[in-house]
Amino acid sequence: MNILVCVKRVPLTGGKIVLTDDERAISTRHLGFTISPHEECGAEEAVRLVEQHGGASTVLTLGPAEAEEQLRDVMAIGVGGAVHLVTDGSEWDPQATANAIVEAIRAQNDPYDLILFGNESADAGNYQVPIRVAHALGLPCVTGIKAIAMQDGSLRCEQEVPGGRDVYVVPMPGVVSVKEGINLPRYPSVPGRLRAKRKPVEALTPARPEPLLEMVRLTLPAGAGKQAQVLGRGPDAAPVVVGVLQELGLI
Repeated sequence: MNILVCVKRVPLTGGKIVLTDDERAISTRHLGFTISPHEECGAEEAVRLVEQHGGASTVLTLGPAEAEEQLRDVMAIGVGGAVHLVTDGSEWDPQATANAIVEAIRAQNDPYDLILFGNESADAGNYQVPIRVAHALGLPCVTGIKAIAMQDGSLRCEQEVPGGRDVYVVPMPGVVSVKEGINLPRYPSVPGRLRAKRKPVEALTPARPEPLLEMVRLTLPAGAGKQAQVLGRGPDAAPVVVGVLQELGLI
């Protein structure tokens, strides 16, 4: 089995997001970087499938030279090699990203049996790249998966729906996007990190096509606002507090 898992270098989740002055990108001056939680699970699933059925796994990313750090992190948990589509660090739209990935896949000598993605990236969250890649390659695609299993040369994929799970059985090769919770990703060990430093990274420089999608601007979601209400000050607040407790049925 030959598996490709695709990841994206994104700002650390949980940090304060600040936009650039032109509101067309996230200011990353004071942010660290990682890969998305869904993609961490995708990488873990690739390692587990190879452990169960044999074969090889490769991680691919499109991003700046610094994204090699994320590739090494993924290889530290057991992925065998990496393909780095090196860019200047600017954001590529989903169509351009998918086209670059498709060209890299077609350029490989050994075809992939399974191409894994996270369901969406933690920054843009546009859900489009796995579907665009599958369409361009003419492969079956299943998204939002919470379980994958090999079944008589096919892939058995389970998708959570209200009240249960939908099951899809698709032939290989195929494209699957997984959701956080499909597994519990392992932490890279020190020996794993040392081995990752020696693993091969194939660096390619894809040509960026003319964009067919236009970025107008980004907006930050409105804050939740203050959640505290001043009921009063000093002795005058006591009757108000009693009234609130009565409304809550506590007295």
